[in-house]
Amino acid sequence: MAHKLADVDGHLGSLKFEIVCLQKDRQYKRRTRDTCGVYLALIDIDLDKYEIKQPSDDVEVTAAMALVGKATPPMQHLFLYSADEWEVFLEEWAHCQKGVYHKVVNLGGSSDYGIDIAGFCTDKGFEGDWDNYQCKYYKGAALTPGTAIPEIGKLLWHVHEKKITLPRKYYFFAPKDCGPSLKKLLLNPEKLKNELLSKWDDWCTESITTTQTVELVGTFAALVDTVDFSIFQYKPVLEVIEELQGTRFFIPRFGGGFPDRPASKTPPELPLEKESRYLSQLYEAYSDKEKMPIETTNLADHPKLEQHFERQREAFFHAESLDVFSRDTVPHGTFASLQKEVHSGVVDVCQSAHPNGFERLGEVVKTANTLSLTANGLIQVTKLEDRRGICHQLANMDELVWVPDDE
Repeated sequence: MAHKLADVDGHLGSLKFEIVCLQKDRQYKRRTRDTCGVYLALIDIDLDKYEIKQPSDDVEVTAAMALVGKATPPMQHLFLYSADEWEVFLEEWAHCQKGVYHKVVNLGGSSDYGIDIAGFCTDKGFEGDWDNYQCKYYKGAALTPGTAIPEIGKLLWHVHEKKITLPRKYYFFAPKDCGPSLKKLLLNPEKLKNELLSKWDDWCTESITTTQTVELVGTFAALVDTVDFSIFQYKPVLEVIEELQGTRFFIPRFGGGFPDRPASKTPPELPLEKESRYLSQLYEAYSDKEKMPIETTNLADHPKLEQHFERQREAFFHAESLDVFSRDTVPHGTFASLQKEVHSGVVDVCQSAHPNGFERLGEVVKTANTLSLTANGLIQVTKLEDRRGICHQLANMDELVWVPDDE
């Protein structure tokens, strides 16, 4: 006898119920009973009305989805980080702050004076303006007043002891952000100050240092009373992620694909110094093909070669633009790795026998265009012109030679 399940809580009120299937006439009925277990009635109910529907198949499965599933938002990534991975993330974020500050240092540790990441505005260090970022790894939950206030107390104590100066701003952030109660305090400096004063004995006296008990009295209490508690703020973790976006650290950490790639620059009319070697190799390949010297002065006498020359320059600048693009979007060395892959895929073709240097160049470029380069992330934004251009970059470094000396 088959039974059907249904979610009908909203229709049956607070009474407990059983579903009874009468197999012969397919009539579904409900027997309701009160909390004492006494059956009250046998009521007709149409369970077909509540049967689970077929889930929608209106989802286009991309290659990325088939490989790794649905994309995980960056903030969800942070929830999964271990303490060590969080530290690496902080190093990447702090590195990106070097454009904001004169110097950025990581002082987190057992004797950190309540400082994790410090951003110094001048070359005077603690004697000038500086900002503090309290961003330790707190596992499992959002930051609470019970965690944050002892950190504030620690910093104020070391300011009193003249080991550091008071920062211009003091920011809290953590993988799961600041909790509601802490946010409310940080948005109300007077309440934050009162909370620190009222909770000092419970939260701070024994936790500031391991060498002594710190009472909020005397000159220390006087110092705390003069502090403007509006310097203590929270930094939403989404804001931290946004500050990492657009840097070479974002894509390998969070994925999400590349931004739009800018258009390649048009080669200048007069070749640049950085083009000298691959252009010299082009002239050698043309000369080897025509069995006569081909140079800048007589290239126009060979229209097809002149057109070929211009296409190769455009390809070179395409590859140069990809190199520049990679510096802002992926870790250093990614483009060099792509160049190495192309070189590995074409070098045997280049070193094989060919009728002349021009034919060698053509076969190498043809091979580069068909290489499977899926291991390198930049392949998502790499065009055929880039592959051809990389060949000329390699020729520019004499990694590929169109007319070898032994021919």
